[in-house]
Amino acid sequence: MRKGILFITAILFANLILNSCSTYKKNPTQVVLWQLGDPGALNPVLASDLGAAEIDNNIFQPLLNFDYRTLKLVPVLADTLPTVKIDSAGRMFITYEIRKEAWWDNGSPVTARDAEFTLKVIKNPAVNDEALRSYYDMVSDVILYPDNPRKFTVVYNEKYMMAVIATGTDTYIIPEYIYDSNKYMENFTIKQMYSDTASSHNPKMLAFAKGFNADRYSRAPNYVSGSGAYKFTSWATGQRIVLDKKANWWGDELKLKNCFFEANATKLVYQTINDMTSALVSLKAGNIDVIGNIRPSEFGDLSKSEKFSQNFNTFKTLKLSYAYIGLNMLDPKFADIRTRKAIAHLIDVPRIIKDVYYGYAQQVTSAVTPMDSLEYDNTIKPYEFNIDTAKALLASAGWKDSDGDGILDKLIDGKRTDFKVVYLCNAGNEQRKKVGLMFKEEARKVGIDVNIVQQEANVFRSNLKTHNFDMYMDVWGFQPGPMDFKQIFYSTSALNRGSNFISFGNAESDALIDSIRVELDDMKRAKMVKRLEGIMHEQCGDIFLCAQQALIAANKRYSNVYPSCNMPFFWEAGFDANAGK
Repeated sequence: MRKGILFITAILFANLILNSCSTYKKNPTQVVLWQLGDPGALNPVLASDLGAAEIDNNIFQPLLNFDYRTLKLVPVLADTLPTVKIDSAGRMFITYEIRKEAWWDNGSPVTARDAEFTLKVIKNPAVNDEALRSYYDMVSDVILYPDNPRKFTVVYNEKYMMAVIATGTDTYIIPEYIYDSNKYMENFTIKQMYSDTASSHNPKMLAFAKGFNADRYSRAPNYVSGSGAYKFTSWATGQRIVLDKKANWWGDELKLKNCFFEANATKLVYQTINDMTSALVSLKAGNIDVIGNIRPSEFGDLSKSEKFSQNFNTFKTLKLSYAYIGLNMLDPKFADIRTRKAIAHLIDVPRIIKDVYYGYAQQVTSAVTPMDSLEYDNTIKPYEFNIDTAKALLASAGWKDSDGDGILDKLIDGKRTDFKVVYLCNAGNEQRKKVGLMFKEEARKVGIDVNIVQQEANVFRSNLKTHNFDMYMDVWGFQPGPMDFKQIFYSTSALNRGSNFISFGNAESDALIDSIRVELDDMKRAKMVKRLEGIMHEQCGDIFLCAQQALIAANKRYSNVYPSCNMPFFWEAGFDANAGK
């Protein structure tokens, strides 16, 4: 009887989804995209999740970006790639000029002062942008040019290998007239903020941050505004986010420059469906136009289906990301490195690739993409799945079943502690749940009790930032170019809701990251990166699993659809509806 109830409920739920999407199918030139859950914030300074980054990319613009077709760095808000100079003291001067065509929605031009304002926002220590700020900690000044309001120079107080990428691709320029109508940040300069730590406690600095951190600058259409092709129109929590193409957008005349000026869709609708099966039902019914992360278990059958292929194109491309299991290194259960390595030996990565990802993945051993032949250390051997090795490591770390209940225990801080762990993953992600179930079964064999808990995306992310977890599975994505490991692996990045969720890092790894950041020679930097990869592997705070392939399906009525390893794996604004389809 219960099965029957569940089956009827599923049908009703699917019908509800189809009906909820149908409103958005009247205009054939719009694009409806699936998202598993709501993004954290539509604010390019505050956002730290991939869902928000995808949507923000259509509302706001950086100075530079990596073209989705070529992966080459191209100018977006900037007129050209910047000039870079290094003086005798080792300071870097990166000079940009903003396109003369660029305008804000109120009709005023985008100027160097907007860029300066954005950098001041990022560097304000009271703004909740810990994940972003580390890329700008060496920015010591911004030089403006009275004779050219579109030109400015960003000064780094020392060499930084990510200076161009940070100032170019990570700096999404925001309009001061929207985000600081009280002119609070006008009272400070970048130079002052860099040298005067007391300024961080200034009441105006704090007042700005309090307002900027508020929900309205991340959720309210009147307070979320950029120079991009699309205007944020509405957000129905748990349902959809809608962006509308701006009339007479200034970038339309630059359409041939690069992909970021291709804005063919008249509307972008990001439809939230917390279940892949229901999302595929909606896709096949024509109520969703594209899914960028199809489950591997479904993708093979879809791509082979003649009926499906009549209406949809399928694509696959290796992602610039890695799946991993993170262990809380602050948790006393995982304090001993032998315990962490034992966990790694209980995870059968080849089986995960075969049974969870159906072969659409490649095993990795570090946070560097295997596509980077210079920096990826292919001499590091993955932890072999081996129950006996895990048992031996656990025993040497002091774990034993002292009371005969089948669960290992250990004296920790004077208290007998059972080896029970909670494995966290985000709700709706059956792949990560399946990995957890596989680990649970192997862990049971050695006496570890695993409880799998799935949480709504924002709750899950908040628990990671506050280190409120035992272990979790997640995916970390990145863009082309060199990596700055400070955001996720520097010891202080574990503080203040930073991105070092596992609390990795010591004096040796911090010093190495510092050296990597200031080394401009690719070959020298690659050697240091490989040393850091070795430390990561040895410390085993993150257990690296695999780089997945993005498995994409898009309605055939669109042309100009091409896969990219750069997230979100396609440029949705460029989708062009075919006539008569």
